[in-house]
Amino acid sequence: MRIAELNHGGLGVKSRCIALLGLFFFISLCCSNHQSFEGKTMEESKQYEINIIIGDSVVPAILYANPTTDDFFSLLPLELKLDDYASTEKLCYLPRKLSTKDAPSGYNPSIGDITYYAPWGNLALFYKDFGYAEGLIHLGKVESGMDMFKTSSSLHVRIEFRK
Repeated sequence: MRIAELNHGGLGVKSRCIALLGLFFFISLCCSNHQSFEGKTMEESKQYEINIIIGDSVVPAILYANPTTDDFFSLLPLELKLDDYASTEKLCYLPRKLSTKDAPSGYNPSIGDITYYAPWGNLALFYKDFGYAEGLIHLGKVESGMDMFKTSSSLHVRIEFRK
C-alpha cells in the first residue's frame, strides 16, 4: 500500500533520480572551465608528460594534446628564462610563435596552469589565479611543485620530455 502511495502522486523514485542525475550532468557541462579543441575537452585528449627542471629540482607537468601544444612539444627540450609578471605568473618568449589552429578565443587560468598567450607569443605558468584573458590558450598543468615558481626572481628552467 505505501509503495503505491509514493508512486501515485507523480514521478516515481527512479524517475526523480534519473532527472536529478541529468541535472547534475547539465550543470557540470555549463560550469566547466575547460577549453576544447574540435569538440574535445583537454582532459579527453591525449596527454604528454614533461618535466620542468629548476636547478636540482624536477617539477612534473602534463600537456594536453591540441594543435598549439603539439607545436610547443615539437620545440622540446627548451632552456628558458622565466621572468615574473604581475606577481601572478612566470613568462618567457618562445623561439617562435606557436600555431593557434582551432584554439578557443581565451581562457580563465588557475594556479598551476601552463598557457600560451598568442598575442605576445609567450609561455606563461600561473602561480596565482587570474581572470579570463582573450588570446590565452591552455596547454597543460603543473602536477606538483608550484611553490618553486612563487618568487619575484627570474628562474632558469629546462623543459623536457619526461623519461
